[in-house]
Amino acid sequence: MANNSYSGVKNSMVEANHDGDFGCTLKELRSLMELRGAEALNQIGESYGDIQGLCNRLKSSPIDGLSGQPADIEKRKTVFGQNFIPPKKPKTFLQLVWEALQDVTLIILEVAAIVSLGLSFYKPPDAKRENCGRAAGGVEDENEAEAGWIEGAAILLSVICVVLVTAFNDWSKEKQFRGLQSRIEQEQKFTVVRGGQVIQIPVAEIVVGDIAQVKYGDLLPADGVLIQGNDLKIDESSLTGESDHVKKTQEKDPMLLSGTHVMEGSGKMVVTAVGVNSQTGIIFTLLGGGEDDDDEEDEKKKEKEEKKKQKKTGATESSYTKAQYGAAMEMQPLNSDEGADAEEKKKANLPKKEKSVLQGKLTKLAVQIGKAGLVMSAITVIILVVLFVVDTFWIQNLPWDKACTPIYIQFFVKFFIIGVTVLVVAVPEGLPLAVTISLAYSVKKMMKDNNLVRHLDACETMGNATAICSDKTGTLTMNRMTVVQAYIAEKHYKQVPEPESIPSSTLDILILGIAVNCAYTTKIMPPEKEGGLPRQVGNKTECALLGFSSDLKRDYQAIRTEIPEEKLYKVYTFNSVRKSMSTVLKMADGSYRMFSKGASEILLKKCYKILTANGEPKVFRPRDRDDVVKKVIEPMASEGLRTICLAYRDFPASEGEPDWDNENDILSGLTCICVVGIEDPVRPEVPDAIRKCQRAGITVRMVTGDNINTARAIASKCGILQPGDDFLCLEGKEFNRRIRNEKGEIEQERIDKIWPKLRVLARSSPTDKHTLVKGIIDSTVIEQRQVVAVTGDGTNDGPALKKADVGFAMGIAGTDVAKEASDIILTDDNFSSIVKAVMWGRNVYDSISKFLQFQLTVNVVAVIVAFTGACITQDSPLKAVQMLWVNLIMDTFASLALATEPPTEALLLRKPYGRNKPLISRTMMKNILGQGVYQLVIIFSLLFAGEKLFDIDSGRNTPLHAPPSEHYTIVFNTFVMMQLFNEINARKIHGERNVFDGIFNNLIFCSIVFGTFIIQIIIVQFGGKPFSCVALTIDQWLWCTFLGFGSLLWGQVISSIPTSRLKFLKTAGHGTQKEEIPDEELEELEDMDEIDHAERELRRGQILWFRGLNRIQTQIRVVNAFRSSISLYEGLEKPESRTSIHNFMTHPEFRIEDSEPHIPLIDDTDAEDDAPTKRNSASPRNATPTPPSPSPATTAAPTTPVSPSINQNNNAVESSNHLLPEPPITGTPSAPGSPLHSLETSL
Repeated sequence: MANNSYSGVKNSMVEANHDGDFGCTLKELRSLMELRGAEALNQIGESYGDIQGLCNRLKSSPIDGLSGQPADIEKRKTVFGQNFIPPKKPKTFLQLVWEALQDVTLIILEVAAIVSLGLSFYKPPDAKRENCGRAAGGVEDENEAEAGWIEGAAILLSVICVVLVTAFNDWSKEKQFRGLQSRIEQEQKFTVVRGGQVIQIPVAEIVVGDIAQVKYGDLLPADGVLIQGNDLKIDESSLTGESDHVKKTQEKDPMLLSGTHVMEGSGKMVVTAVGVNSQTGIIFTLLGGGEDDDDEEDEKKKEKEEKKKQKKTGATESSYTKAQYGAAMEMQPLNSDEGADAEEKKKANLPKKEKSVLQGKLTKLAVQIGKAGLVMSAITVIILVVLFVVDTFWIQNLPWDKACTPIYIQFFVKFFIIGVTVLVVAVPEGLPLAVTISLAYSVKKMMKDNNLVRHLDACETMGNATAICSDKTGTLTMNRMTVVQAYIAEKHYKQVPEPESIPSSTLDILILGIAVNCAYTTKIMPPEKEGGLPRQVGNKTECALLGFSSDLKRDYQAIRTEIPEEKLYKVYTFNSVRKSMSTVLKMADGSYRMFSKGASEILLKKCYKILTANGEPKVFRPRDRDDVVKKVIEPMASEGLRTICLAYRDFPASEGEPDWDNENDILSGLTCICVVGIEDPVRPEVPDAIRKCQRAGITVRMVTGDNINTARAIASKCGILQPGDDFLCLEGKEFNRRIRNEKGEIEQERIDKIWPKLRVLARSSPTDKHTLVKGIIDSTVIEQRQVVAVTGDGTNDGPALKKADVGFAMGIAGTDVAKEASDIILTDDNFSSIVKAVMWGRNVYDSISKFLQFQLTVNVVAVIVAFTGACITQDSPLKAVQMLWVNLIMDTFASLALATEPPTEALLLRKPYGRNKPLISRTMMKNILGQGVYQLVIIFSLLFAGEKLFDIDSGRNTPLHAPPSEHYTIVFNTFVMMQLFNEINARKIHGERNVFDGIFNNLIFCSIVFGTFIIQIIIVQFGGKPFSCVALTIDQWLWCTFLGFGSLLWGQVISSIPTSRLKFLKTAGHGTQKEEIPDEELEELEDMDEIDHAERELRRGQILWFRGLNRIQTQIRVVNAFRSSISLYEGLEKPESRTSIHNFMTHPEFRIEDSEPHIPLIDDTDAEDDAPTKRNSASPRNATPTPPSPSPATTAAPTTPVSPSINQNNNAVESSNHLLPEPPITGTPSAPGSPLHSLETSL
């Protein structure tokens, strides 16, 4: 694959050189994109004059973009390539068949069958059969001996059946993943300018020369050069491993690379390389882009690239796992090529990470059952052989006759086949299949419920969720913001005021401020349908403001046409730390005017004037401010409105140009224009969905950036807070104060005091969200470990989404970064879809349990029957081929039938199972044992007394190639009938009475049970010799069916016995407790991707071997790391103290807050503390220890009442003084690349 794409690249280069239409070739552009910073600027200067020159050469206009004519676009695609990286070829059906054949038990069966075939054709010369002992005797017809080959052939045939079914399942699974994949990719759109219009096109349609608009939260789809940028900062860690955000400007570093994330700001770029020619594409091709490891189809290809790139740079996802070993120094050498290759090889060899709770429990169970089966089958073979030898050579006293050898061998082969058959029946190879079918089926159906599942196991984990931390905006509310109240010109309007009632000078400033200080990508478009609501494009809060300007009968678009984005002098974009956005215009007279908008309680503190009723500014004192807060902002907030303050400031020309980098000075002395209240109505279906969650034992918590009154009002409307309940609503600041000790370190015990009652966390930063999620997951206060789902849409939600057990990203409002970190994408951004996900998740869990209940009954019975039968009658009552048919019924068909039960609302009436609940509950154990007893009684009665009951010949002790007997056919038929009726019993696992409830809603189930019945009739009536069956009479059929039906009646008897009485029943299938896995292995598991269980079973031997090797490597690495770093981290940390994955990050020395982008805070309380603006800038500046800021306790003291501003605590506080015991270490040269900063990298 890699070679093809490479040659493709070469060919396209050749074409490009001939194609003189564009003023630059593919090769030039490719080499240009490999340069950075100043080098790149020089190269652009030499080759093209400037960036404008580059656009001209590419025949593109920075303002209008490409013409967008199909011919032009096609030509660009042929010359410069398309923007997609060719995926890996799917496995062919034959490959899948080959893989299915690798199953050990099947191989043993095939060998046995072939040996049996070969021997059946061998006729002993003239030796009289009688000399070979009783068992071989029996008068054989000629044609009977001829038919000896049938058994071997039948076994081979049934093996082929099993293999084809397995392969077909894998194939359809893969096809589904690819469908899902392409759907995810088609959904990814990007904003470009074509023909002067801003449009969104699928990422794959982007061509070289396109003018793309980049904004906060985007994942760049192609390489390009910046044409115009506002405060643009990019996280390039996925390519370089440096976690510091790189500032991009036209003057210093205009190169934007694909696969990197925009962390702040916005801008425009001209695309210069796409697809395999972009930086990501090149790396991907080098790594043999096509042949990625086997089971990542469900990961986005982008993600593969990210991972590959990270492998390349050593900024692996587990950089924080390794952090605790101080292995930062060890990680750098990976940049060398050998390092990368070694990493790659290792990656290919290791087992993949096992993420899901269910998969873990199942694998463990399957292995246990398999072992038991192996023991049973070995004993069976040994007993058979011993009995035969004793009987023939000792009791009958026969000598070993050469001529009889083949006959004896045939006996041994027959015993061996019986043994293998016992094993085949015992090993539940249907388990992984059932999981896959169930998950794949659920995922397909969940698409209809607006859940796009990116990781299969997320679906099942969701069923165990005990807590959901939800965003407010867009998830609980409609994300259709409208301004409904305003405080303007000293008057509080409860409706949008008439434009006449506002002084015109105020109105002009207001409209100008709204037009230029909202991102130009935000617009209000005409409605799609006649009479519908206007469409809001871009940031919804800004849309509300633009809508406000339209309500005031003014047109914002006219102002934007007059002042295009290029003319804005400077833009401070919104981010989670500033909580405000400002735009500076240069006026004609050389003065500057800055417009700001932001959270009202933060921005009002910066205002020292306010516009009055006649449009003049007057002084705005702290006392007036408190009045406004009490009389305007709090009433608005208590109605659930989000309050935004709009303000401006003039910088006179006489004072010269201000220092724009000193944000604290710039953003002060503002004049307040107005405060608006923006309503975001609660989605109508949310209160009901939340009620369902609470009934299902799931706690819903709201985490929002809004102020606490708004948050509380919305939480009450949604039903998160019920009147009269004793619950906490905290602000981020207060939350931080309560969870940290005197030193400012987060303590789990403190979090444990808060989270059980916490329902609303307002004014929270992304770090607070992460801290809360982590605190709940790690908590051990309640005996049931919490499983937490989180919703998020912003880039800043990335860490929390990754940390959560299930991350939901918003499909419409979500940024690429959030989607990348999530497990499930909500395509309609709606909370009620989460409830559907819970329902499906619980359904998966139940389906698996139903299947297990059925499977284990069959296993137990079949194994015992074969074993005792073999020991007593020297021949298994159920023949090999019959066993294989039973195996097919119970594994493949049953997994299809039981795994595709549709979910019911009743699933939401029980509490979640939690992490440690066993798969097989007491009730299920009762059902399994009860049904097992019934079936064994019936089978053994038939086996030892059947000939008397039915008045037929006994089938016991028949000679080697004897014809099939009616007796054994009845035993086989009854056995299958009992399985069929028990399959209906297995539909209920919680001891319900009515097992037929809703049976006709599941067509697959009905058709499979019915189909199996029909095939069984055919096998018995016409199966003849291969199936060792004889046609039965109607009477006999009725008896068999009646005995089968008995298992339904017996099921009613069993469910009458209360489970609570049966204390002696054990549960089975507990999850592997995290603590049972040794640390090193956990650490490896952290690195791995998802796991494919079937593959894992196959490669068990290899895996153990590699794991051993790898563990030794890890240990060596750890030892080295300790040697090199023991001096730094003396006594901080021993690897043994990490008992679980979740503890990895509880230790304060490596706290995640350190990866916060450190933008100075704009807030008067901490303006003074914040001398160093950026902590993670280059090391020399860091080398002098930063003056320690006061600890949060002292910071918060002066501001009584605790003002709802940004929480200072999670920014510059711990970063300087509590990082490590000795202060000088903050400046170690490795600081920028050290794991402390590389959390963002793992996104």
